[in-house]
Amino acid sequence: MLCAASRRTASVTSNSPPIPVRYALGMSSGDVRWGVVGEPGREPVVLLHGTPFSSYVWRGVARGLAGTGRYRVFVWDMPGYGASEKAAGQDVSLAAQGRVFTELLAHWGLDEPLVVAHDFGGAVSLRARLLHGARYRALALVDPVALAPWGSPSFRLLGRHAEVFEQLPPALHRALAREYVSSASGPGLHPAVLDRLVEPWLGEDGQPAFYRQIAQADQAHTDEIQERYGEIGIPVLVCWGEADGWIPIAKGRELADRIPGARFVPIAGAGHLVQEDAPAELTGALLEFLGGVA
Repeated sequence: MLCAASRRTASVTSNSPPIPVRYALGMSSGDVRWGVVGEPGREPVVLLHGTPFSSYVWRGVARGLAGTGRYRVFVWDMPGYGASEKAAGQDVSLAAQGRVFTELLAHWGLDEPLVVAHDFGGAVSLRARLLHGARYRALALVDPVALAPWGSPSFRLLGRHAEVFEQLPPALHRALAREYVSSASGPGLHPAVLDRLVEPWLGEDGQPAFYRQIAQADQAHTDEIQERYGEIGIPVLVCWGEADGWIPIAKGRELADRIPGARFVPIAGAGHLVQEDAPAELTGALLEFLGGVA
């Protein structure tokens, strides 16, 4: 049964308008666009997106959290993603994103925010804490990339031959990107949502950026930290879509077992992109967890 705070967010849907990422900040891996929703002075929550997504996937959840009046919610597009800078030779690896996230928290002046991270963003948040000294009050991980092995055969193929795929005719690239992104959803994405998720990966800058981020997604960056998850030392929630076709739910249970005191919450009917498949259920789980952090 949903708690009272969860019931207030039951109308959260994937039709929510995006959170504007209107602010730009020069970082070590390029300009970062970010945005915020919620009243100043409220408890800060930072949301991290995964790959090949952007802060757009958090729009409904961000408004659901901010709408309680308790939270001020920060979203950002990682370098190489969404509305942030995309450039040839850009370092968009997990190692780079962990450093950028640490820099961004310092810029915002957030000493111990609540952090919610999805997919690749989960690895970014874990690296920032374990390797760069980033401090959080609590951490919620949603279908994160965190444990070996990861990366499907198709993902590895694209990464090994990124320079070849970059040269695909635009129409073929668009079809590939749409199929790839749509496979992250269990029940399927609304066509308008799929268009928004794919759009940043199109055009002269977007197409090479799509393959660049895959080529630089090296499992070594999670191998480096996965034996240290027992050191996290803060409240942790692990949420997982029961129908995740990208990372099996068994990985979620294994991750929760590695983190002392972590709570594991499966989300029925959701694929890997839980924010789109079950936004109300995810928001409810997050509100219950964040509201209980002392």
